[in-house]
Amino acid sequence: MDGAVPGVAGGGAAGTAGSAAGSVGVAADAGGGGAAGSVDSAGSASSTGGSVPAVLAEPVDEVLTALADPTRRRLLDLLAVRGAASATELAGDLPVTRQAVVKHLAVLDAAGLVTGRRTGREVRYEVRSAALDATARWMATLAADWDRRLARIKAVAEAAEAAEAAEAAARDGSR
Repeated sequence: MDGAVPGVAGGGAAGTAGSAAGSVGVAADAGGGGAAGSVDSAGSASSTGGSVPAVLAEPVDEVLTALADPTRRRLLDLLAVRGAASATELAGDLPVTRQAVVKHLAVLDAAGLVTGRRTGREVRYEVRSAALDATARWMATLAADWDRRLARIKAVAEAAEAAEAAEAAARDGSR
C-alpha cells in the first residue's frame, strides 16, 4: 500500500484533515405535512421544521468522514482496547505502513476522536470520547425525529383503516 490517505494533504503527522464532503441531511415527508430539514457541510441549516441543530453538524460531519475509512475505525478499536499506543505499535497490527498510520491518526485527531501526547521521542495516542458522544447524541436526535414521523404515518394509516372498516360495516348493515 502506498500510504496515501484520503482527506489528508501533505505528509506525516503534519498533514491536515480535509473538510467533510457532502452534507448531513435530515429529510422526511410523512405523507404531506412531514418536517424536513438539512444541514450542509458548512454547518448552515435550511429547515422547515427539522430539529437537528446546525452547530452540531460540522463536528458530526468530520467524525462521520473520519469513521468512513475502515483503517481508521480499526485504529480506534485498537486504541479503545489498548489505551494509549504509539503509531509504531499500532502499525504492527495493521496492513499499512507506520507513515500511513500517522496520517490516519492525523485525520482522527482533526475530527476530535484521538489525541496525541509526546512522551520522550514518541507520540502516544488515545481515544477521546467527546466527539463520539456528540455524534451519538446527533444520531439519537435523528432517530427520535424519524420515530415521531413514523408514529404519525402509523396513526394516519390506522385511522384510514378504521374509517374504511366502519364504512364497510355501515354498508353491510344497511343491506
